[in-house]
Amino acid sequence: MTDKFKSTSVQIVLITGPSGAGRSTSIRALEDLNFEAIDNLPLRLIPKLLDGPEPKRPLALGIDPRNRDFSTAALIELITDLEQRTDFDLTVLYLDCRPDVLLRRFSETRRRHPLAPAESPEIGVQRELELLAAIRHRADLLVDTSDLNIHQLRAEIERWFNPRAGNTLALSVHSFSYKRGLPRGMDMVFDCRFLTNPHWQPDLRDLDGRDAKVAAHVATDMRFTPFFDRVLDLSRFLLPAYVDEGKSHLSIAFGCTGGKHRSVALAQALANALEGDGQQVSVRHRELERRRTDERSN
Repeated sequence: MTDKFKSTSVQIVLITGPSGAGRSTSIRALEDLNFEAIDNLPLRLIPKLLDGPEPKRPLALGIDPRNRDFSTAALIELITDLEQRTDFDLTVLYLDCRPDVLLRRFSETRRRHPLAPAESPEIGVQRELELLAAIRHRADLLVDTSDLNIHQLRAEIERWFNPRAGNTLALSVHSFSYKRGLPRGMDMVFDCRFLTNPHWQPDLRDLDGRDAKVAAHVATDMRFTPFFDRVLDLSRFLLPAYVDEGKSHLSIAFGCTGGKHRSVALAQALANALEGDGQQVSVRHRELERRRTDERSN
């Protein structure tokens, strides 16, 4: 066992995502990284497993929407319960994939979709994406496998979870809207509603914080630089402490009114700065992802 896992908590990775996105490949990759891998265990049995003898290795649990007792509400409840426990260090890994790629993969393998065995694969893909939408929003790490082959996906999983890489910490930086409530499972949350709001600029309103013009506008606020520098310094100060504690994942979130401009710009800026330090960073924009999901469902 490496020093990374010598802590008071056991690392658990819950892996889920639509059929054809690479869940089985990811589970096998984690198993090769010395995880105890259990696939397709009924949800009702997972608490019994975790309340039993303490695992000797980190756990990788594959969650399959085809399971007979699977439900979105039950999985969210399980995630919430595990986030509140101090004896486990939970990471929810969601394997995402574009619908057109999922359809192509089913066509290539000539498989029926498990959620639409007597219907077209298109119906099954849409049904499963809708079923998993709320889980996707709760994920700590989101890996889009649309343009990845099996070998590239394994490499991506190893990049995030390889214990032989030393004392590394997987970081996720999030943006969100306070109108929709605080995201769950965040370690640090910063309110940036005091900054100048691009929403009131007609030429910026329809853009989001990933756009250079929006980011530049937010940065013109005289309070931006002192605020950002302090957040960056605090993050850099705390990262080694989290590593020493044996924590495998850290989530940092920025919130603003609509979750579209200021919080997105700050999340991107912090992620870029920490990536420049050599950290592993993923970025999640909750409200932008919600908008894309709503557009896709329409």
